[in-house]
Amino acid sequence: MTTESPITVLLVDDHFVVRSGLAASLDLEDDLRVVAEAADGAQAINCYREHRPRVVVMDLQLPGMNGIEATARLREIDAGARVLIFSTFARDDEIQAALEAGALGYLQKSASREDLIAALRTVAAGQRYLPPGLAEHLAGLQLGPTITLREREILALVARGRANKEIAAALGIAEDTVKRHISNIFDKLEVNDRAQATAEAIRRGIVKLEP
Repeated sequence: MTTESPITVLLVDDHFVVRSGLAASLDLEDDLRVVAEAADGAQAINCYREHRPRVVVMDLQLPGMNGIEATARLREIDAGARVLIFSTFARDDEIQAALEAGALGYLQKSASREDLIAALRTVAAGQRYLPPGLAEHLAGLQLGPTITLREREILALVARGRANKEIAAALGIAEDTVKRHISNIFDKLEVNDRAQATAEAIRRGIVKLEP
């Protein structure tokens, strides 16, 4: 009788204690094996390229590239990448954006160990995992158009007071393209200027200013 290979896992979290605790807990299961750990999005991409894990357990709040952006980058590298978002707290629009970026599942860190293992196995099988009621909750919300990854990048620079020309240079795009994105951002956030856009983006958790 053949034995299936264990589900390989990459843990992405900026807290060492969280990663270590997760790794120790998951490695108790015969069918789960943590093969790599990463403290930020950039490390996650490098680790994924090296280890090609079956599942990536991804925190949303990461230094530099956040979990949504890292998920999208992983899906660009490998359309079959399977990501489970595992976060302390996420706003509805963040969960929606993560799922649209390609994540297969979402679970809060307050969930039980049994729920985490079930989520991992479900995502490893290529199936979506959401806590009971969350899918219906998201479907019933009027969240409006999703802020795209590019728009999030531009919003972050707007929030830092960068002019259109500076944003264009930083992202390697035309200034007219920046203007179009900012116009779309205003429409999606239902605001009239950059200050309002910044305030609304911070309120929604789309942008987080470093202290």
